[in-house]
Amino acid sequence: MSENKNPHILVLGAGFGGLTFCQNFRHPAARVTVVDRTNHHLFQPLLYQVAAAGLSAPDIAQPVRSILSRRRSVTVLLDKVVDFDLANKRVFLEMTTQSYDYLVLGLGGCTSYFGHPEWEQFAPGLKTLDDALRIRSRVLLAFEKAETTTEVAARERLLTIVIVGGGPTGVELAGSFAELARTVLTREFRHIDPAKARIILIEASPSVLSHLPQDLTESAARQLRKLGVQVRTSTRVKAIRQNAVELETGEILYAENILWAAGVSASPLTKRLGVELDKAGRVKVNPDLSVPGYPEVFAIGDMALVLQENGRPVPGVSPAAMQMASHVARIIEDDLVQGAGRAPRPPFKYRDKGTMATIGRSAAVAMIGKLKMSGWTAWLAWLFIHLIFLIGFRNKLFVLMQWTYSYFAYKRSARIITYLPPELSQPNRTAG
Repeated sequence: MSENKNPHILVLGAGFGGLTFCQNFRHPAARVTVVDRTNHHLFQPLLYQVAAAGLSAPDIAQPVRSILSRRRSVTVLLDKVVDFDLANKRVFLEMTTQSYDYLVLGLGGCTSYFGHPEWEQFAPGLKTLDDALRIRSRVLLAFEKAETTTEVAARERLLTIVIVGGGPTGVELAGSFAELARTVLTREFRHIDPAKARIILIEASPSVLSHLPQDLTESAARQLRKLGVQVRTSTRVKAIRQNAVELETGEILYAENILWAAGVSASPLTKRLGVELDKAGRVKVNPDLSVPGYPEVFAIGDMALVLQENGRPVPGVSPAAMQMASHVARIIEDDLVQGAGRAPRPPFKYRDKGTMATIGRSAAVAMIGKLKMSGWTAWLAWLFIHLIFLIGFRNKLFVLMQWTYSYFAYKRSARIITYLPPELSQPNRTAG
């Protein structure tokens, strides 16, 4: 490492939290290093659009170096975190070891299977661009296989998608796949009717989007059913295996595609910190977001358990991660300016800017403060807010153009199958 004596802030993760910190931290003498295992910032709220062939990958991702190119004090490293030595202020990466004066942990979360990791191979989650591209290819490939299949049971299985989890991701996936089948693919096949595809959404609680008021959850369920989605609430999964979901009632749902949208936990790297965690693996941080026992280490976003004044955890949404990052940036700046004699650090206060979920074309639910919306108005609000948070002007412009085209033409251009199973991925052989 360099012998540079300027304060060094190490930021792990280039998600909403990590990037917001880099964009807000302005101390003139400090050096910032941001580490991520990918070279791009991903707008995760729109991953389901890539999975359902509504958008292409570059529409919701931007190179980290491009975003931070104007910040000369920021260094970007493409590397993977391996371990921590908080006592000696070091982080071990696969290719280097980084020392720091301040550490910002923003590594995000991962899919949780509630003690059943063996289900992952049969029911993939949706966390990365690779996840979205694989899901898209597998779903589209199922329709292609159904077109050439004559056996009735096999065709029904191929045209069935089961989504486990009725939170925002599950609802958005279900609505998007229902629209894809009924308004886009239905005109493109000759031997099957894609409109007869079964989209089944399973939720263990009594309602989908259970974090919203009852009138909005009921509206969401109605809008889903209007699209043809089979909504099954108060339904628990007992087991998942290849192309089959077994419910606790004993019923077995056979589906070519099973998707998991039921749980999220913090990055497993939190277990290497040696500090107290909650059941989801989140760090139980101090009110100022610092890690207990390490005032120079902060956890933000999905890695942090932060309690609001009402005793409820701050939700794992992008606005919360961005607010946390801005708060930590101010604290570190004040530390560096005021030194050891500074006033006590202020606690983090979350400002709830609302929650929303899109269900389909002109269909959504939203709650912003005390204002409740559903249908067309909620969809417009969802569109506007998501475009605001997209990183980069090019992304906003192209996403708006793509959505406008898809809306009026009922077409989705991002229907390219890029991931193939081994039996179909061999090069074509021709007679010589």
